[in-house]
Amino acid sequence: MYFSVNHNSRVSIIIVNWNGECFLERCLAALTAQTVLPHEIILVDNASNDSSVAIARRFLSVRLMALDENTGFARGNNLALKAASLDSEWVVLLNPDAFVKLDWLKELLAAAERNPAFDVFGSKLVNANAPLLLDGAGDACHVSGLVWRTGHGIPLADDKDCEREVFSPCAAAAMYRRSALLEAGGFDEDYFCYVEDVDLGFRLRLAGHRCLYVPQSVAHHVGSGTTGGQHSDFSLYHGHRNLVWTFVKNMPGVLFWLLLPLHLLLNLVTVVWFALRGRGGVILRAKRDALIGLPKMWRKRKDIQDKRTVSIGEIWRILDKSIFK
Repeated sequence: MYFSVNHNSRVSIIIVNWNGECFLERCLAALTAQTVLPHEIILVDNASNDSSVAIARRFLSVRLMALDENTGFARGNNLALKAASLDSEWVVLLNPDAFVKLDWLKELLAAAERNPAFDVFGSKLVNANAPLLLDGAGDACHVSGLVWRTGHGIPLADDKDCEREVFSPCAAAAMYRRSALLEAGGFDEDYFCYVEDVDLGFRLRLAGHRCLYVPQSVAHHVGSGTTGGQHSDFSLYHGHRNLVWTFVKNMPGVLFWLLLPLHLLLNLVTVVWFALRGRGGVILRAKRDALIGLPKMWRKRKDIQDKRTVSIGEIWRILDKSIFK
């Protein structure tokens, strides 16, 4: 392990990897060259069958957790969170297909110092394959339950280069106060991957933890680099199953019942949209499995809502209400 040179706060960086050999060396090299170094880097390898583990072992400052099976993004992060140093004030999540600028961590920590009312911070994500385009400026959650990365695909020059509150960060490059993560219980492991970061962000919101977008903290992001791309069957299935669970678990009080018809309409339109494009089998399986999981998610909802500390009005304020995305 090694320590921050210019900053007193201790940081644990967590990377969950699966078959990311084509990204991993670049990702780790950028991390170990940061102007402010983290207290520790933990890499969880989800039973990769490529050379990921060998690459990670070349970086002596990286603490490797090599698992025997693919536990998914959610459980992988939870295992690393449990293993992280108790002295760390901050936990930073980074995808193996995200390549950070040299002052990336420094800018996150500086934003935290400037904004003590916030406990969660998201980086600016630039499209690694098209560096003039934005990959994301934080995640949005619509009143219908639809979620997306704000600004995805817009020209980089069109992004307002100022710190601003967003619903939640994209966990491809995000910093969380460790105590807030532990309070929220980490990621929901039933999700496996996709939308789990919005679900976590929603639960943090309900507990009173706000998120700030930090455009000075920049990472170039490939996006779904090891799961077949953002439009693969794997991504479609998990994303649209987990979208339902996120709405059911987290939408508070009267908002749940008022917005439920809109959420049902969203799901119906989604099924028709993908069916007309020859992907009806995948989207129907996603919605079927979402319904099968509803009793379990409803039990989780009760616990989440019992712990809610913010008003329904505060959640309504931060939800996206646009007619068109």
